[in-house]
Amino acid sequence: MTAADRITDALYGLGWSTVKKLPEPVAVRLGNSIADLVWKQRGKGVQRLESNYARVRPDASPERLRELSRAGMRSYLRYWMESFRLPSWSEERIRSGFVPKDVHHLTDGLASGRGVILALPHLANWDLAGAWVTTELRTPFTTVAERLKPETLYDRFVAYREGLGMEVLPHSGGSAFGTLARRLRDGGLVCLVADRDLSASGIEVGFFGDTARMPAGPALLAQQTGAILLPVTLWYDDTPVLQGRVHAPIEVPESGDRAAKTSVMTQALADAFATGIADHPEDWHMLQRLWLADLDPAKGPS
Repeated sequence: MTAADRITDALYGLGWSTVKKLPEPVAVRLGNSIADLVWKQRGKGVQRLESNYARVRPDASPERLRELSRAGMRSYLRYWMESFRLPSWSEERIRSGFVPKDVHHLTDGLASGRGVILALPHLANWDLAGAWVTTELRTPFTTVAERLKPETLYDRFVAYREGLGMEVLPHSGGSAFGTLARRLRDGGLVCLVADRDLSASGIEVGFFGDTARMPAGPALLAQQTGAILLPVTLWYDDTPVLQGRVHAPIEVPESGDRAAKTSVMTQALADAFATGIADHPEDWHMLQRLWLADLDPAKGPS
């Protein structure tokens, strides 16, 4: 590891070992203080977040966009503070920490035995939602994680999520898709964060008036296994409780080849994600480039 890698790993280790011991009000204040400090520094991540919010709210004034980016950083740090503390939460705290609407789409899908794919954008706290599924519904699931650098940091995230009852597969390596398909054919549950493509095989979608690329995996898995594909959106309100909605199933089109069906289904996912993001843009933690027009490094911050 480089010196920077060792520092990064140590900081995350400190977060998991220290923040989880803080009283909740103290952790909330700490998260807000760190968020405000980062926001005031106007680094590349904050600038990109604000630029992405401008896509979601094209009529917003510069002042409103700055308000949104500050709220966005506070939401992002809330995610981290909660994530650092989740391993120490009781089962009751996890159960009461998330209130999803229309969860019958999920429970009915699981009862059908067909397998279920939950697809989410980077909204609010997807780890807490996952912990609620394994705790309240007593349903384990399989997910995929991007390989982080340093490797020790990736290992920390895998251990953290496995401790919450998740099976975690590496995004790279080529074997994840086959494993996910097997889990679904066995009637299992797969959860995927799916609003940003990390490969060259993503599907172009219309998203807030321009073209972005999102992963083909959820739609392909639904087609190949017969599993039910459900979009999920999450958001925070003024309480300590995470809110969410399980959207209606995205059906496989009756006509068209695999590529055409995948395109239609991925666009439907993007549309569902857009409804949740439009309602709660400050909870969309997208600090990276997303739209194709922004992927040229000469056009703005990364």
